[in-house]
Order: sequence, then C-alpha cells, then structure tokens
Amino acid sequence: SRWPTQHSQDTPIYCNDIFKPSTEPGCEKKDKIKVVLTKGIAGIGKTVSVQKFILDWAEGKANQDVDFMFVLPFRELNLIQDNQYSLHRLLLDFHPKLHELNPRNYEECKVVFIFDGLDESRIALMFSDNEKVSDVTEASSVGVLMSNLLKGELLPSALIWITSRPAAANQIPSKYINRVTEIQGFDEPQKEEYFRKRISDEDQASRVISHIRKARSLHIMCHIPVFCCISATVLEKVVKQDTEIPQTLTEMYIHFLLIQTSMKNLKYEERDTEKLMQSNKEVIVKLGELAFDQLMKGNVMFYEEDLRDCCIDITDAVYSGICTEIFKQESVIKHRKVYCFIHLSFQEFLAAFYQERYQGNALCKLLTSYIKDTINCYNLSADRSISLFLCLLEVNDQTLCKEIQDYVKSDQHSEKKLSPVHCSAIAYMLQMSEEVLDKFEPTKYNISYEGRWRLIPAVMNCRKALLAGCCLSNQHCETVCSALQSSNSNPRELDMSNNDLLDLGVRLLCAGLKNSHCQLNILRLAGCCLSDHHCERLSSALQSSNSCLRELDLSNNDLQDSGVKLLSAGLRNSHCQLNILRSVFLFHYVLMWMCICNRAIKVRPDRTRARQVHFD
Repeated sequence: SRWPTQHSQDTPIYCNDIFKPSTEPGCEKKDKIKVVLTKGIAGIGKTVSVQKFILDWAEGKANQDVDFMFVLPFRELNLIQDNQYSLHRLLLDFHPKLHELNPRNYEECKVVFIFDGLDESRIALMFSDNEKVSDVTEASSVGVLMSNLLKGELLPSALIWITSRPAAANQIPSKYINRVTEIQGFDEPQKEEYFRKRISDEDQASRVISHIRKARSLHIMCHIPVFCCISATVLEKVVKQDTEIPQTLTEMYIHFLLIQTSMKNLKYEERDTEKLMQSNKEVIVKLGELAFDQLMKGNVMFYEEDLRDCCIDITDAVYSGICTEIFKQESVIKHRKVYCFIHLSFQEFLAAFYQERYQGNALCKLLTSYIKDTINCYNLSADRSISLFLCLLEVNDQTLCKEIQDYVKSDQHSEKKLSPVHCSAIAYMLQMSEEVLDKFEPTKYNISYEGRWRLIPAVMNCRKALLAGCCLSNQHCETVCSALQSSNSNPRELDMSNNDLLDLGVRLLCAGLKNSHCQLNILRLAGCCLSDHHCERLSSALQSSNSCLRELDLSNNDLQDSGVKLLSAGLRNSHCQLNILRSVFLFHYVLMWMCICNRAIKVRPDRTRARQVHFD
C-alpha cells in the first residue's frame, strides 16, 4: 500500500506500519497517527491486508504493544437492527468471551478498531456535535458510536483503521483522518510471480504470461489479485486445450462461466444433456437478474432474501459448481450469511448479459452510439475517457480505434484539433500497442495543454520522448518516472527541457534513473530552472551502478559553483557512463574536465587515453 503526503511523492509503507509516525521531511515524529483510511478498488486486497495485519499481530510478528484488535466489518454492522447499543455491548455481540472484561479496561489498554468495507455500509455516520458519547457503557445508535470513536470523544486513545473503495471514502471528513493509504495491487514482477506459482507447468505459465502482456486490457486488469485468479483459471485451461485465447474482459468472463458450468456438469454427472443445458441456462439468467437488480440499487453485497427475490434456490445454486467460484459467502453476526460476486466487474458482466438477453442487438447499437456521442461531446476525465474507449472495444466496435490509428499514422496532425478525450484514447492505444513507438512528440498534435498532459502516459511505450515545453507537473513527472522504472522500460532518449520541474520533479526523475530497469541514454533538462541544490540528486543518479546515461544536457540552468562541484563528484565516480555534458559557464568546464581526467587516471590507469567528455 502507499500513502501520499504534501511533502513528497507517494511513499511505500508496509501494512504493519500504518500507525507509525512518518519519517518524511517536514513531518514531526511525535505526530500521532490515530485514524488511517485505506482506499482500494474492488478485489485489490483490502480485506486480505486486514487479515494479514491481524495474523501478524496474533502470531507475535508485529504490533506487540497492542492489547486488543477488534474487527467490525460493515457488512456485519449492517445487520444490527437495535437502535440503542453501547460500545461494550456491541463488542460483546461480536466477541462473547469479553463478558468477563471490566469496561474500564478499554481505557487502560491499547486498542485497535478495524472497520472493513466502508463502501458496503448502510449506517448513517453522524459528525455533528449534537450527540456526544464518551463512555463505553453509554447507549446510542451504531452510527453515533462510530462517529464519536473517529472524533476521539469515545476512547480517545484507540487507533482506528478503515478500508473503503475510493468512491465511498469521502463519507468521513478529512479532518478526522491522519493518514490515507492506497492499495495498488500487483506490480509487473508480482503479476508474473503469481502466474508461475499458480500454474505448475513452466511452459504453460510462460505462454499465459506472454498472452497477458499482449492482451493489454487483460494485462491492466491483472494488477487486481482477484482478476489474476480468474485469468489463471481460464487461461490455463485454454492453453492446455490449445483453443482460441480470449482477448477482452467479456470473452474472459464467458470462458470463466463455461468452465464453472462444466465443473458442475462433471460434479453431478447429469446424463440428460438437454435437461442439463436448460438447468444451466436458468441458473445463469437468475444470477444475471440478481446482478442487475442489485447493481441498480447500488449493492455489491446480498442477503438470502435478495437471492430468493430472484427465485434462486440457495442450496441448489449457491452451493453448486457454477456458483462456488462466482459467489463468495461469509458467516456473519447472528448467523446470517452475506453473498457477493467474485468481483464487481463480474457482477457488471452478468447484469449486461441479463439486459442483452431481453433487449437484443438494438441495445448494443444504442450503447455504442451513446458512448461515441459522450466521447465527442463532453469534456471527460482521462480515466472516464479510457473506460468508455474500452467499452467500445469490449463490444467489438473498432471504428473509433481505426480512426485514431489512421490519424496517428498520418502527416496531418496540425489540421484537425483533437479534444482531451481523444488524447486519452490515443495515449491508451499507444500504451497498448505491441509495437514500440520510435518517437513520441505531443507538441506535434493540434491540442491544448490538457490534451498534451493526457498523452504523457504513452512515454511508457516509446524509445524517444520529446516533452519539451509541455508545462509538466509533479504528477506528470511521476508518470515519466514510472515509465523509466517499468520492468520492460522502453525510453532511451528523454527531452524534458523548458519545464519547471521543481524539487519533487527532479527527485522523481532521479529515482527513475537509479532504477535497475531504466535504460535511458540521453536526458535533456535545458531551461528547467535547476539550481545548485538539484545537483546533489543528479550527481547521486550519475553515481548509481544502474545508470546508463551517456548524454546529459543541463544548459540554461543556474547551477552555481556549488552545484558544479556536486556534479563533479558524480563524474569522478567509476559507475558514471557520461560521454557528453552540456552546460553554460565556461569556467565550470575546466573544473569538470579536471575531475574527469583525474577519475580516468585513477579508475582506469591501464588505459592510455582518458574517456572523451564533450562540453558543448
């Protein structure tokens, strides 16, 4: 997981350390972290992180100063119908063994409350000052109890951890939250590691990984652990049978559904093929109805009565082979059970299947028309633009994709002005292309600055990126840094001249240069408002054993003597591979040249001539 601060880039943090004070510059170590909010999309691993946190504590591996950990999932809190509860009574309902505990002990002990799944909450949180609760034996509504815990009125020494999907996170005012973390899922090495561990046959695992990398929409989804599980189930079987491999999310879920149906058929050994097909069809349609109805209500969690409303026989359907993997179920408070689909996107798939069954190829045409109109007529965010673009690809509509491809290949970039939405689509296509782009130059397009910024992610899949004069922000620098650190990093030349990179931008860039995956040979930072204090980070990057830089342009920057001395330390280092350095001040050249020559003599005394470094 990671958490952002105003002082720096997003900083990685281990799950067990979420309540530890920050070590970032500008943060006081004495600042107490009382309330932590962890965000993450569906299936990304929020609940698993909670379970790991608790397990490590229970096994004595971490947080041994904590006396009690109370896990209160919102899906269970939703079932409480009594309006008047004290905190002590609430905890007794979840943990009956606490009945011997004196309520006063809560104040004397170090306690952690974990509220998992804020997005599933049906409880109204009350943050007004009208109702205060400060005693663990004082009765009130569950919403008031929670709000007073968060505000510190109730058990002010207690630590609180809340998990939520991003859309629901704003239910809690930011002033009551001390730290925000975000679970980001699998990175590139972890994706590969997962498939190699899940698929025992090494050759099949390699084929699956290769396909995932080529089918870019699937590749992106595989940062979600749950989706990796579904993909492994489908692709392992497809590779074994040597059949056509699914290319889209829709095709992947169709295969998954067929596999689960097949497992049910084998399990129950039904011999009447026609009866079997009809039974499977009925169950899938009912599941689709449930998925659609609950999606319309905004629900991702269902109870037994919801299943009965759709005429789903719980014993027959939920425990049969077809639903075992589709549904997750958990025993909850008062012995009721709660159900959900294996992932929100699978619920959406079944809901779409259900609607398409009754609306036919007319719905599909209406949908594609609506998507195209939305893309053309509205100023959408980058994420929303890409989502709509992916929707077109999922329904096999390639028209917009072909238009963009033709535009990118043409020489008429200055004639037609593109909207930011189209720029998002171009960036996505360039990223997803199996062919690495030789030169990426956003300024050649007739677009606004917003459009240029939306093209930045395409740096990931190009050899030469020309981003001079694009008014790059720290966020864009982070995108570039991510491209340099990718396991299949493609950029070899990067021009970021005439951008005010600021301290954070330089720090991000240097972090990318020091990464073992970075293959950058040429870096141009002319006119980037660099000063002497930026030179220390640049010098450190030059001294990295991973640095591949051969040419560095620092012209039109006021580096000062102190900055040049810092750079000189980098040039003297044996790991420095620089051949060309562009700078401004003449008297600096002499100093640097002396450093280079000295280094050449010291490091390579067996060579008769020093390596040539050009000062242009």
